[in-house]
Amino acid sequence: MRAVVYDRYGSPDVLRIEDVSTPSPTGRQVLVKIAATSVNLSDWETLRGSPLYSRIGGLRSPARRTLGSDIAGRVDAVGPAVTRFRPGDEVYGDNLMLKGGFAEYAIAPESVLAHKPAALTHAEASAIPQAGAIAWQGIRGAAAGKRVLINGAGGGSGSFAIQVAKQFGAEVTGVDNAGKLAFMRSVGADEVIDYRSQDFTRSGPYDLILDLVAHRSVFDYRRALAPGGRYRCVGGSVPALLRVLTIGAAAGRLTHRRLDVLAVKEGPTHFAPVAGLCATGDLTIHIDRSFTLDEVPEALAHVGEGRALGKVVVTVV
Repeated sequence: MRAVVYDRYGSPDVLRIEDVSTPSPTGRQVLVKIAATSVNLSDWETLRGSPLYSRIGGLRSPARRTLGSDIAGRVDAVGPAVTRFRPGDEVYGDNLMLKGGFAEYAIAPESVLAHKPAALTHAEASAIPQAGAIAWQGIRGAAAGKRVLINGAGGGSGSFAIQVAKQFGAEVTGVDNAGKLAFMRSVGADEVIDYRSQDFTRSGPYDLILDLVAHRSVFDYRRALAPGGRYRCVGGSVPALLRVLTIGAAAGRLTHRRLDVLAVKEGPTHFAPVAGLCATGDLTIHIDRSFTLDEVPEALAHVGEGRALGKVVVTVV
């Protein structure tokens, strides 16, 4: 089978197409014939090996030669202990531990997969698992009368988070670069901020902040929170995350605010609510661009360099 592989951390230039052996499922594993795989910021980080947490399991070289965790396709074969799927089933899920989505076939544990909603295409389904789970858990607590700010709102997780917060009745402010302001408005943001020209931590105050690109001081974040407000970050620089976990937790308690790192729970239970809303048309899946398997380096750069509006998908013919 054809697969996009790499053997050292670096830029998209380290990626190449290779013909490799098609894997065989064992135990509770499922072999999926890939139809589409969406690109996440985690793919970009694991390609580059930065931040440092992206090297877990592979400090000096990648633990997995093929990236791509958000997969959608058809079951080709199943391991002897699999009970929920059979060949021919259409499935999707976040294969974060094994990855392998930028290929014609991928092995995934049965537990990370769900049956694809009939109302969604494979490309649409592949856009949901990781971004949908982050949005659903990150926006917990949003409600009518609450002010919510999402930093990094123009990407995949952010575009879902805006819509989910609006579903709950919150007033939403989206923060990203100037090229994404119109897009954030189009998915429902009430207000938008270009972080390059305006300091969002001096606006507000907000009842909930979901930070998808944490880099600022915890005292800046605390300043933007209303009394009783909550700040959650997902991703960002290692120093910023450590500051939130240590200084932020203590500083927040002293002022009746909560600052913490969101430990995202994975699996169908956690992305199914968003998928359900997408299937009924209550949420819209925004796919910015689709790339082929040969164009995976360009797809990763498009996301990693902050140019994507919503999700980017790699389709496998």
